[in-house]
Amino acid sequence: MTNPLDATPSVKVTVTGAAGNIAYSLLWRIGSGEVFGADTLVDLALLDIPSAVGTVDGVAMELNDSALGNVRSITVTDDPAKAFDGANAAFLVGAKPRGEGESRADMLAANGKIFVEQGRAINDHAADDVRVLVVGNPANTNAYIANKAAPDVGAEHFNALMRLDHNRAISMLSEKLGEHSSAFENIVVWGNHSDTQFPDTTYATVGGESVADRVEREWYENEFIPRVAKRGGEIIKVRGRSSAASAASAAVDHMRDWVTGTEGKWTTAAVVSKGSYGVDEGLVFGFPVIGINGRWGVVEGLELDDDQRARVDANIEALRAEAEIADKLF
Repeated sequence: MTNPLDATPSVKVTVTGAAGNIAYSLLWRIGSGEVFGADTLVDLALLDIPSAVGTVDGVAMELNDSALGNVRSITVTDDPAKAFDGANAAFLVGAKPRGEGESRADMLAANGKIFVEQGRAINDHAADDVRVLVVGNPANTNAYIANKAAPDVGAEHFNALMRLDHNRAISMLSEKLGEHSSAFENIVVWGNHSDTQFPDTTYATVGGESVADRVEREWYENEFIPRVAKRGGEIIKVRGRSSAASAASAAVDHMRDWVTGTEGKWTTAAVVSKGSYGVDEGLVFGFPVIGINGRWGVVEGLELDDDQRARVDANIEALRAEAEIADKLF
């Protein structure tokens, strides 16, 4: 008898750092069809370091016990070659956090080894249509490293997560203006997922009205911009641990829109620059983008005033400095 599942569309999805809190929130949403669609089966490959495989086995048991309708198979491994073999999508969640007394350069060097190895495994084993979303911080430069380690995979296949910053910006504006989050359009967060990032409401509207006309400039510059950038630290202070569910939710949003499109609406994605807005080619930079036909298109032709230009340039400089450190890995 023919198994009807054999004719059902399927994707292989690799999730790294599978023992962690972000993955724990992410995996059930992937398995429920929220990312790739209710009619697509998912073969999950869960990758983590050898010492964490036992924990990941427990996660896999829970996934199995959930009897999720879109999950066809689950593989647990500490071998990147096995994890990325035939992968159509990858969420690179696992990354080494900065330790006490470590500089950002130290953190970049430690993570560089992880993302070089994973980039090479993607290069050698992933499917031709693979979409790679880097969630682990420093996300932009980790994506830069993975892309550089995968010379046979097009740069358009590598993104870093800035949708969380985008969602945070909308949330804060929603609270400020008393408008539902779905009413906001044309918001962008430029640059790096760090404290230099620039959440920009210059072009934004809410219910067809200009957002800039409804918020005080002082609030925008002195509260909104820094608070979006430092929201992660605020959550750690209050909750005692870093963002997990919101990061997973943003990763779901990003990958879903990358696959299915945004119906002409803007969102924010950190993509490999082709030179737009003076950003060095190769840097992974947050831009306003529109998802169409399974690809991101940068919104071009926006005029930047002196303040916007200075903030964008500050992010370019920060990412150049990180790229210089990363380049020493090759």
